[in-house]
Amino acid sequence: MSKQKMLQFVTVEKEMPEKRPPNLRAQDFHEIYAEFADEKAKTQASRCSQCGVPYCQSHCPLHNNIPDWLRLTAEGRLQEAYEMSQATNTFPEICGRICPQDRLCEGNCVIEQSGHGTVTIGAVEKYITDTAWENGWVQPIAPHAERSESVAIIGAGPGGLAAADALRRAGVQVTVYDRYDRAGGLLTYGIPGFKLEKDVVMRRVEQLEKAGVEFVLNCNVGVDISFDAIRGKHDAVLIATGVYKTRDLKGPGAGAAGIVRAIDYLTASNRISFGDEVPEFDSGELNAEGKRVVVIGGGDTAMDCVRTAIRQGATSVKCLYRRDRANMPGSQREVQNAEEEGVEFVWLAAPKGFSGDPVSGVMVQKMRLGAPDASGRQTPELIEGADYVEDAELVIKALGFEPEDLPTLWGEEALEVTRWGTVKADFRSHATSLPGVYAVGDIVRGASLVVWAIRDGREAAESILSYLEQPAQVAAE
Repeated sequence: MSKQKMLQFVTVEKEMPEKRPPNLRAQDFHEIYAEFADEKAKTQASRCSQCGVPYCQSHCPLHNNIPDWLRLTAEGRLQEAYEMSQATNTFPEICGRICPQDRLCEGNCVIEQSGHGTVTIGAVEKYITDTAWENGWVQPIAPHAERSESVAIIGAGPGGLAAADALRRAGVQVTVYDRYDRAGGLLTYGIPGFKLEKDVVMRRVEQLEKAGVEFVLNCNVGVDISFDAIRGKHDAVLIATGVYKTRDLKGPGAGAAGIVRAIDYLTASNRISFGDEVPEFDSGELNAEGKRVVVIGGGDTAMDCVRTAIRQGATSVKCLYRRDRANMPGSQREVQNAEEEGVEFVWLAAPKGFSGDPVSGVMVQKMRLGAPDASGRQTPELIEGADYVEDAELVIKALGFEPEDLPTLWGEEALEVTRWGTVKADFRSHATSLPGVYAVGDIVRGASLVVWAIRDGREAAESILSYLEQPAQVAAE
C-alpha cells in the first residue's frame, strides 16, 4: 500500500469500536467496547496521514512506532504490526485498553489538530495484540542462554512486570516479591474489569511464569522478609512498589463508618470478580448496592469508583470535585462514560465534614475558581454561605495516593527519598542511592500512568544488565 493510499482521513470518518449501550454495560463488569472487525481496523488505520513528524509517537512515553504499525494494519499485515508494536511495548493490549489516549497519542494526532478526528490508535493497538494472542503469534519468552545472576523485583505491578520480562529475555534469573496473592498490582486489583478484563493481565503473568520468573506472593517486605535479606540473596534489586497510601480527608466526622478508601473499595470489587470470598463486601461495608454513594475526587481512580458503584446497584452515585470539568485530572472520555451510565458530577464542590456515624451525609462547600496557582491551574476558592448537605450512606475517598515511608518500613535509612517521600532515583538509569538497587514507576514519579511505569521498567532492566556486566569487566582487567 503506498503512502498516498494511507491518507483516508479526508474521506473516512473517525470511528471507535462500538460501545455497548449504557443500560446493558452498567449491569456487568465486562469491557464496554466491542472488538474492531478486521475490515474496520484496516479502514481506521488507513486514516493515518503518515506525517513526517509523528506527534503521536513523540507524545507516547514508550515512543511506540505508531504510524508504522498503523500502515501494516491497513495493509492487512497484522502479524508484522503486532511484532512492531511489541518491540517497544511490553503490554500493548493493556495500554490499548487503559492509556488516556485522549491526552497522549490521539490527543496529539496531526489530523485531530486539523479537525478531521483522530486516528483511533488505542483501539487498533488493542485489536492487533488481541488478534496476535488468538492466532498464537505471541511467542513464549525464551532466553538464548541462561545467566547465573539473579535480580529481585519488589512489586508485581506494570513497572516490575515489564522489567521482569526484559531481564528474563536476557537470561537473568528473576524473583518478583509482592504483598498481594496475585501478581499485577493495580492492573489486577485497582483497575475495574470494565476497563481491563482480568484474563488479559493473568495471561501476561502466566507468560512470565512459564518463562521461569519466580513469584513470591503474599510477601510483605519488611515484615515477612527483610529488605536486607533480599539484597543479600540477589545481585541487584528493583523497587517497583507503586504508591498505596491514601491521601486522607479532614473535617468533623471524617472517621465515621461508611467512609472508605478507594483502593479498598476497588480491590474488594475486583476480588469478587475473581470469585474470592470478601467478608467486607458481603457485610455491605465495601458494597454500594442500595446506597446513596458519594465519591470525592476527580482523577481516574474516582472515575473507576463511580462506575463500579453504578454496577453494584447503588441508588444514586455522585462525584464531588473541587474544580470544574475543564480542570479535572481524569480522562474526559471516562467522565463521558460515567455520565452515560448515570453518574452525576457535582463540580466546584469540596467536603467540609461528615454527619452521622455510620455516615449519613457529606457537608459540602461550594467553590469558585480564582487565580492560577504555580502549575497554571486555577485555585478553588470558598463561596461563603453556600454550604449544604449531600445525603450518603457510602463515601469513597479518591483523593490520590502517596508513597509509604519505605526507609522506615524496610529499616534502610540509607535509601534516599525526596521531600515528597518518593524514592530518589536517577531519571535515566533509575539507580537509587544504594549500589545495585534501582527504582521505577509511581514510587519514583508519584501516582502516574501505567505506560510510564512500563517505560521505566524497560529502561531499568537495561541499566541492571549493564550493572551486572561490571564485575565481569573488572575481573577481565
